[in-house]
Amino acid sequence: MVENAREKKRSLFQLIGDVPTLVRELVMGEINLLKAELIAKLKILGVGAGLLLGAVIIVFFFVGVLLTAAILALSLVLPGWLAALIVAFVLLVAIAILAWLGIREVKKAMPPMPEKTISSVKLDINAIKGIGKRAKS
Repeated sequence: MVENAREKKRSLFQLIGDVPTLVRELVMGEINLLKAELIAKLKILGVGAGLLLGAVIIVFFFVGVLLTAAILALSLVLPGWLAALIVAFVLLVAIAILAWLGIREVKKAMPPMPEKTISSVKLDINAIKGIGKRAKS
């Protein structure tokens, strides 16, 4: 029974010997958290950028339709240019919706800082310094 108690108690040198392993595990955990957080934010940025790209592509169609409307208006073919203006208005509404959705998605990922990782590293540093408490996971 005395031997079991001695096996559970570890010497100071054994505890100090474990420090590099514990620090390495802590650093690897923080790096993994950083990667996961950045990947999530980059995915959101990608969706927002894709929506904005869609809006830009539709702008090119919008310009073409407006040019067609101007040509038809100058030629005084009333049904033609009126139809072209209606199509241009519909495209303008689509541009506005896609641009609004894209901007909203980009704002979700801003700022692109790994906030959870930074907070966790600060807690780790404070725990190592003996300031504050480290939350148990």
